[in-house]
Amino acid sequence: MFLHLGENVVVPIKDIIGIFDIETTMYSADTSQFLRMAEEDGFVERITKEPPKSFVIAEVDKKSKIFLSPISSSTLSKRSQVIYLEP
Repeated sequence: MFLHLGENVVVPIKDIIGIFDIETTMYSADTSQFLRMAEEDGFVERITKEPPKSFVIAEVDKKSKIFLSPISSSTLSKRSQVIYLEP
């Protein structure tokens, strides 16, 4: 299964490490510094020019990558839940 992060970006659900809300995490100086350093090191991918509502940390090609998504963290979390139906 894949998770659609916005625009034409999809990531395998199994590769997702975490989904975070931008607004609540930006109050933390540590998180702000982490995102700033990750962007300087080239680990951040901005999906659209819209302001991000969430960020997703995933492992892509055995490297950590951070996607800034215009979709809220609650919507992404709901999309990522896999429901198994028994026959």
